[in-house]
Amino acid sequence: MTSLLHTRAVHAGRDDLADLGLHAAPIDFSTTYPSRDSAEEARRIDAFAAGEDVTGIYGRIGNPTVERFEQALAELEGFDHAVAFASGMAAVSACLLSAVMQGKPHIVGVRPLYGGTDHLLTTGLLGTEVTWTAAEDVAGALRPDTGLVFVESPANPTLSELDLAALAETCGAVPVLADNTFATPVLQRPGQHGAQLVLHSATKFLGGHGDVMGGVVACGAEEAARLRGLRFATGGVLHPLAGYLLLRGLSTLPLRVKAASATAAGLVERLATHPAVHAVHYPKLGGPLVSFAVTGDPHAVIGAVRLITPAVSLGSVDTLIQHPASLTHRMVAEDDRTGSGITGGLLRLSVGLEDIEDLWLDLDQALKSC
Repeated sequence: MTSLLHTRAVHAGRDDLADLGLHAAPIDFSTTYPSRDSAEEARRIDAFAAGEDVTGIYGRIGNPTVERFEQALAELEGFDHAVAFASGMAAVSACLLSAVMQGKPHIVGVRPLYGGTDHLLTTGLLGTEVTWTAAEDVAGALRPDTGLVFVESPANPTLSELDLAALAETCGAVPVLADNTFATPVLQRPGQHGAQLVLHSATKFLGGHGDVMGGVVACGAEEAARLRGLRFATGGVLHPLAGYLLLRGLSTLPLRVKAASATAAGLVERLATHPAVHAVHYPKLGGPLVSFAVTGDPHAVIGAVRLITPAVSLGSVDTLIQHPASLTHRMVAEDDRTGSGITGGLLRLSVGLEDIEDLWLDLDQALKSC
């Protein structure tokens, strides 16, 4: 499994390159694809409208470079299809609109979720209605018009985990959408546990260098057709250069995630005994994310780091730290934040590829400042 993952991360989406006489994947910047046969183009547009996977015609329908990334991510997550979007929130929006299209606008959400997702569900901006519940109470929240059960495990930012297989069994025919941004397919494949849709903010670990924005959903053929249609209608397409960078990012994904996870585990041990820290959260499955609550002023810690980057986002080669209650989850109501474990003293650390001793020196001096 491990060797296969490393190999496929390098080669997925690129298996045809040698036959094409290429080493690097080509970038196709075309926004339109000329054809002298308008009747055939009309047939292909009808085929796309009917749910077939059609290439060419126009960049909003599809792009060859982006399709390579979609193919690769689908393979790594264990699905036949994946649909890429301009951002993680564009991907979330498409999934919610897909449920509405099917006449099932009711969503069951398990907190915590990323703050932007929480806000979108709570406001009902896209015509959905949400019932928030604990994972163990999902069965009682399901309704005939429930279109999705939306979960994130490990969750942002508390890193709490849930039993995806048990949840999927509870949900029966209701699709489970699992946000796998934090774990990536290196640490878990939610599809193997019954999730029908697996979501990534590709901006994070899939890209891995803090220089590309995107989102992607791995799913089955029927849902992929709906999502492609929504992407075409709403315009949330991934740029070809972003598709190229994300495909390139996948090639080193297992190496980056495993190296950062080892460093994160080492930092967890040190944080657990630090006098300025009163709680440390780290997933059982591991990973590069750590959250911890400080006894003093969390803002002083943010202001005191020098090597670590004080910024939102995560999954980059450099280590990032942020205060969720002020930033990523600021738009979530305070009672809902604290009720799901996002307290005022909580900090989230996304561990990168620096040496652990350098990171600890910076973190220790910053913690002492609070």
